[in-house]
Amino acid sequence: MTSRRDALLGLGALTGIFALARSLLANTRASAAQAWEVTHTDAEWRKLLTPAQYHILRQAGTERPFSSPLDMEKRAGTYSCAGCALPLFSSATKFDSGTGWPSFWQPLPHAVVERSDTSLFMRRTEVLCRRCGGHLGHVFDDGPQPTGLRYCMDGLALNFKVT
Repeated sequence: MTSRRDALLGLGALTGIFALARSLLANTRASAAQAWEVTHTDAEWRKLLTPAQYHILRQAGTERPFSSPLDMEKRAGTYSCAGCALPLFSSATKFDSGTGWPSFWQPLPHAVVERSDTSLFMRRTEVLCRRCGGHLGHVFDDGPQPTGLRYCMDGLALNFKVT
């Protein structure tokens, strides 16, 4: 039987592992920032973004599901990167995935880049803004036709403009 002390030590070790993984990811993202069209120092990003946006866009964080007003946005318009204003998604490709995050079945042409994400002991595909490298969310293969994809985006990583 596991003692309370052993359980707390195990929990502490897991917390340390997650903190190390997040730190390594943040360091990797910061060093890769030089390859993007739009670059800023860490201090500049912190001034340009809210703390929650910084956490998502620059540290690959996420927001609570069902917390973004953009999840329920129904008007015609364009969703752009909150970090650099690059247009990313059209409202014509938005759908209600029921996941609690704004979801799209296709980005605008040349708007995003994708890369493998093996954080949190999972294999996923991360979606980044093509211009500034900001973390937007992940893409999954359980979306509607015609693509069958679900671009599950953090609402705080996006700005919406009615057209």
